Amino acid sequence: MGITPDGTHFKMTGPEDAPVVVMIHGLGLNQDCWQWTIPALPDRFRVLTYDLFGHGQSAPPPECPSLSMFSRQLESLLDHCAIQNAVIAGFSLGGMIARRFAQDVPQRVSALVILHSPHKRTDAAQKAILKRVEQARLDGPKATVEAALDRWFTDAFRQSNPRMMNTVRDWVMANDKAIYHTIYRVLVDGIDEIVAPSPPISCPALVITGDEDFGNGPEMANAIASEIAGGSALILPGLRHMALAEDPDAVNKPLRSFLNNLDLKP
Repeated sequence: MGITPDGTHFKMTGPEDAPVVVMIHGLGLNQDCWQWTIPALPDRFRVLTYDLFGHGQSAPPPECPSLSMFSRQLESLLDHCAIQNAVIAGFSLGGMIARRFAQDVPQRVSALVILHSPHKRTDAAQKAILKRVEQARLDGPKATVEAALDRWFTDAFRQSNPRMMNTVRDWVMANDKAIYHTIYRVLVDGIDEIVAPSPPISCPALVITGDEDFGNGPEMANAIASEIAGGSALILPGLRHMALAEDPDAVNKPLRSFLNNLDLKP
């Protein structure tokens, strides 16, 4: 465990001389959401996880939150850890940050893994997320957390796993009401920055979502992959937003295969 000068809390696991995989969590969560993923990663990789500004143990955002701010946070973290380049894996908002980072400093990205992350929305979907941002502004994370759990997990899994629901609920509820909605807004305002990037992102990329991830569905995953030279999409049947927790093997097996096929050097 460690902390950077800007207040970013992070953890490193794996061989010190191995290629690095950086894992970026989603809105309202923290680096503990990777607990179902890290044990399944190839042991030839060093894994770096961290809390985004305004999440977990990290400091509040130093400025109005944006994808660029989070991209700079990641670059500072890599500098602090003396990491020149890495595989960048991002979940949801983390996937947006990963794409912004790949545009900002492409030489530091050896490959991308984009999990359940948004692309261009319909007008109706954009209005729906703007409504949730406003609810969060007025009442904090408690206003949206139950609906989020409905979107994130299938009905049967949610009903049979109350302990996990409590864990995820507690993660979301721990967010500061004054900050949470400002970061939520990045999900809305950041999309145009990462759609059809010019110049395009060019690196190996695996894009995964579930066919029941209604806010970040198959059409979006395919669109993201189509805009990345070297990108491919995988759609997981019968899973929603947090497939990485509901059915870890469904995510971990293709992720492990993708990483094992990369020709990377420390």
